[in-house]
Amino acid sequence: MRSTISFILDGKIVDLDFKNSKQFSPTSTALNYLRSFPAHKGVKEGCAEGDCGACTVVLAELVDNKITFRAVDSCLIFLPMIHGKQLITVENLKTPEGILHPVQQSMVDLYGSQCGFCTPGIIMTMFAFYKNYDKPSREQIDDALTGNLCRCTGYRPIVEAAAKSCVHNCVDHFTNDESKIIKFLKSISKESIHIQTDNQKYFRPASLGEAISLKHQHPEAIIISGATDIALRVTKNHELLKEIIDLSGVEELKVITQTDSSIEIGAGVSLNDILLPIEKDFPALHEMLKIFGSHQIRNLATLGGNLGSASPIGDTLPILMAYNAGVVLESLNGRRVIPLNDYIIGYRKTVRKPDELITSIIIPKLTNGSIIKSYKVSKRKDLDISTLSACFRIDLDGSMVKSIILAYGGMAERTKRAFTAEQFLLGKQWERKIIEKAMTLIEKDFTPISDARGSAEFRLKAAQNLLLKFLIETKGTN
Repeated sequence: MRSTISFILDGKIVDLDFKNSKQFSPTSTALNYLRSFPAHKGVKEGCAEGDCGACTVVLAELVDNKITFRAVDSCLIFLPMIHGKQLITVENLKTPEGILHPVQQSMVDLYGSQCGFCTPGIIMTMFAFYKNYDKPSREQIDDALTGNLCRCTGYRPIVEAAAKSCVHNCVDHFTNDESKIIKFLKSISKESIHIQTDNQKYFRPASLGEAISLKHQHPEAIIISGATDIALRVTKNHELLKEIIDLSGVEELKVITQTDSSIEIGAGVSLNDILLPIEKDFPALHEMLKIFGSHQIRNLATLGGNLGSASPIGDTLPILMAYNAGVVLESLNGRRVIPLNDYIIGYRKTVRKPDELITSIIIPKLTNGSIIKSYKVSKRKDLDISTLSACFRIDLDGSMVKSIILAYGGMAERTKRAFTAEQFLLGKQWERKIIEKAMTLIEKDFTPISDARGSAEFRLKAAQNLLLKFLIETKGTN
């Protein structure tokens, strides 16, 4: 058990002891830490909620003895979350001789920067992209840049800069003495961290067993893994989080297991790491995750966090409900699997007991003939909170509805199914005149509200029209 954290910055190991620090607490963000140094002013605070990308940095860590590089929003990362990793900022990219990195040089050559405030964040996104892609497609470039909202020069020169610099035939133009970095990363202990200050307790367990024991001892502690939601309580509300259990160091929660009939996804697997394993068998979830936040968000966020927050507009929840997913909860008393239909019981309320942790999500694979489609209604395609979302599943016997699930988010105090419309459709023909009747029944199960994203009337009409869209996409225009 240790009370200090260690990470690599500027090519050397940094040890940070919170007990002796008057400037930083366990919930200080990596952004504020970096901004405290004169040599790291390139990282900027824009929105402080993970939307604008101005604070993008890259975290490097060892995975199977190989360094991986991920762009993340430093405003969402508490300092203990970078333990055992390398923190890379825009100042680290050029060589000691002052030679710019290829992504920097491309931005200069193609005039991709204007005022410059958000440029360092864009550069860091491009750097991580450079490390992970060679000869990328336009779609891949656009997806990588969705987390950087400011484009004061326009999209074209920045996209062209990414395309030009990321043709490198897998030659690594940024070594930063990689052998030394690997040696440093291996030297940092993976043991548990327990930080206690005058007004905060921060636990970062190294095993699942320890995490479960800590949750039993501290049932009121806040659970985080990527902290993309919880961090806003600090950055936006300036809240003091007194007890935190950080699961980001528990490798047992980062495992994906597939069988012939299902996939089990660890609660700590990042959303980006889920995309490839689910692409073939779970296309509806795959399509939704592709437009979930941005690369920076998906590199941190987890399904476990989405289920833990139980937000009524959590984009993954209607899909998991339609797939008949089960939430695995564990405590010292054992393990239980709760169907998602029974898991959420009210506004941000679930059946999870105070001493339980979400450890995985089990998703059954579709049976032959099942059709499932997901939908997201928002003001913009990428990096936006849904006005409402939906996922529908149907099994047909010929042209007759054998079974159906109509799951909606953003329509009530919780993710919820349109049971009245479902019961009406069972045993009936899958055709337009029947659907038009079912559309009128949707309002019996929901009481949507009006807010900044949309009116109650819009939500209801959109929810009804999505059902008609589902019919058209599965049967034709009739």
